[in-house]
Amino acid sequence: MSITGAMNTALSGLAAASRGAATVSSNLANATTDGYARRELELTARADTGGVLVTGEVRIVDRTLLTDRRGADAEVALGRAQVEFLASVQAVIGEPGSPSSLSGLVADLETALVAAAAEPASGAILEQAVGRLDHLVARIGETAGAIQLERGRADAAIGEAVAQLNADLAQLETFNDDIRRATVRGGDVGGLADQRQLLIDRISEMVPVREVDRGRGVVALLTEGGVLMDGPAPVIGFQTTGTVTEFHSLAGGTLSGLTVNGAQIDLGRDRHLLSGGRLEGLFNVRDAQAPMAQERLDGFARDLLERFEASGVDPTLAPGAPGLLTDAGAAFQPVDEVGLSRRLALNVAADPEQGGAAWRLRDGLGATVPGEAGQAAGLHRLTDALSSFRDPASGGFAPGLRTAAGLAADVLSAIGIARDALDQETAHASARASALSDGLMRDGVDSDAEMQRLLLIEQAYAANAKVISASQAMLDMLMEI
Repeated sequence: MSITGAMNTALSGLAAASRGAATVSSNLANATTDGYARRELELTARADTGGVLVTGEVRIVDRTLLTDRRGADAEVALGRAQVEFLASVQAVIGEPGSPSSLSGLVADLETALVAAAAEPASGAILEQAVGRLDHLVARIGETAGAIQLERGRADAAIGEAVAQLNADLAQLETFNDDIRRATVRGGDVGGLADQRQLLIDRISEMVPVREVDRGRGVVALLTEGGVLMDGPAPVIGFQTTGTVTEFHSLAGGTLSGLTVNGAQIDLGRDRHLLSGGRLEGLFNVRDAQAPMAQERLDGFARDLLERFEASGVDPTLAPGAPGLLTDAGAAFQPVDEVGLSRRLALNVAADPEQGGAAWRLRDGLGATVPGEAGQAAGLHRLTDALSSFRDPASGGFAPGLRTAAGLAADVLSAIGIARDALDQETAHASARASALSDGLMRDGVDSDAEMQRLLLIEQAYAANAKVISASQAMLDMLMEI
């Protein structure tokens, strides 16, 4: 090798060492920066003049691990959206044993009716029993209102999520364009790629996506249901509903679904274009979990109403007349069960606050004047109606005979079972996401390893500098000859 060749080789080595030191410094400085991927220099041999050529920096990312972690994060977001809803419903219904729970209020009503049967002549005790029943009815209505309120919040959250998703997809299009231009110019795209990775992480919580390299730094996004974005950003369409009630539904056309560039998405499919993340979780709350809870509550309200208007419970009732509990003051019709829990009302004939009389609890709703004060047969029949075992006519409950208190407990049990199942799935997804994140971190910046690389770079720099020094000495010696 000539002296000039040796110097050229050493100079290229110095340049590579200098660039390597800058890369290591950048890695160390960004060791805790979210989205930052460790860089390594890409070197090739210079065939013409010898030495080494820096062709660029490579971001070290395990794409398989990254995709799997994003999928796990989406599963966690999907489960949490539903678990939070079910937890709020459980809190409203009340835990078993709590005096304010549905089952506790039914037990209080039974106790009040037993006390009234023991002292049927006491107007105060009769009014107390009426008050307990009115309290139970009010709590059923409050619970139904809370369910629909949470359903409306889920609908509003879907609107916010869709708006954020559209903004993120538009920003991803901008990142793709910027990275493509920088790649063509031969510029550094590492910082842009880091920011794009964070952006896709956020998108994948809403909708789990997989990156596909389209060349020149541009990526496309695929989901379980197909291609979400390959080029221009798609536009996701959704229309929020101001107030959501029991009578709103996606199937009935009173609640909005999703569109992509104007094309309707079939949300009934197991895997559609936007399935698998928080967005699907919010739709499950609005269109599955909340209606299931409402169905259970309406079934319980119907069972309670039918217990009191069953044949023989109140012989004074005229045929077709409403019983002790009514559907907004009228007799209940099975075809109108939807929303019954919010319309359930105490018969005004027995409600002193509405001009009725508590003694009708004892003597019957059809009685025009108070009967014998010591007669407790009617109160015993009401107590028996609550404690008798019946198979609920609706509500989606499992077959089986239950008392009113037992059915109230089943309302909570159904919510609890659904929540426990989702809790387990979410916990598993969370543990998996944590393990995958740890795996990604192992490919991240290791400060000890970077310091070792820096020492090697310093040694390489010193060696190349020594070659240049020796070459200079030889040139000086030749010049002196």
